[in-house]
Amino acid sequence: MADTTASGPNCLEKLKSYVKTPKGFILAAEILISLIIIICYASSRHGGYSAVAICEMVFAMVFFGIFMMELDKQFQVVNWLWSDLFRAGIGAVLYLITSLICVIGGAGDGARIAGGVFGLIAGLLFAYDTYTIFLQVKSTRQHTAASTDDRV
Repeated sequence: MADTTASGPNCLEKLKSYVKTPKGFILAAEILISLIIIICYASSRHGGYSAVAICEMVFAMVFFGIFMMELDKQFQVVNWLWSDLFRAGIGAVLYLITSLICVIGGAGDGARIAGGVFGLIAGLLFAYDTYTIFLQVKSTRQHTAASTDDRV
């Protein structure tokens, strides 16, 4: 029979501990606000705006799982920091564009306006995530750019 004793932390414990980190909290907030936006857009007359929210929620869930399970340290073929920077930056721009369109042109459709307002909040959240990732990229580049050459 298989040994049922866990040798390390299980998935639920990793989830609980990762959500308490700043990056885990931001990713969890991105997933939650994207779900709220999907619900708002799905109940509006024009449901086509939900594509951005669906894509960004799926990408945030993938990166949440990768960072939570620490797969970014195992699969070093991909530069996960830069990939996350592009994900968050593109998400911020797309959310801001689609949300402004929904808020400006959503007269008479309360769910569309609500989705647009939540989308603006999501755009700011994704922009903050981009900023924090940029600071990480900047600090890692400064550490690796230091010269180890002793020639004068």
